[in-house]
Amino acid sequence: MSSFSKQYDRRRILGAGLSLPALSIPGLSFANQERRLCFHHTHTNEKLDLVYRDATGYRADTLAQVNHILRDHRSGESVAMDSSLLDLLGDLYEVHGSRGEFQVISGYRSPATNDMLRSRSNGVAKKSLHMQGKAIDIRLTGVATSDLRDSALQLARGGVGYYSRSDFIHVDTGRVRRW
Repeated sequence: MSSFSKQYDRRRILGAGLSLPALSIPGLSFANQERRLCFHHTHTNEKLDLVYRDATGYRADTLAQVNHILRDHRSGESVAMDSSLLDLLGDLYEVHGSRGEFQVISGYRSPATNDMLRSRSNGVAKKSLHMQGKAIDIRLTGVATSDLRDSALQLARGGVGYYSRSDFIHVDTGRVRRW
């Protein structure tokens, strides 16, 4: 069998696997599927329910809305949130039956907000991924926070922090780690 034939067969086999349901393989997110997210920002009381990605890709019109709701609620500043973070949230949403809404405690943080929070708590990182739009602190209504944490850990796509006393988790798209 030629090298080309081996590659073709491998692609055909892999292609067949991609028709499986989105989360049958831990850690994978599939680009062809419509992806929906529901948010409720706990500090601004804003809500958002939208499709951020469809069969054609990420939707610029709805990504702008996501960036707005996940802005630094103290300063009003926003950044383009990491699309991998949104896909991670989308996978968590699907794992738990696409019900409820993500209660957002903190999305993007400006450097000034991060410094202010660091001065009040030793649990805030100096180089927090929140400042790059690569982290979010959340709950998911109808889902125990410990179960949400376990799902995020199983996906193994970045950092997962568990804050049981405050009843939220942190997820980010940095290196895989936990605390």
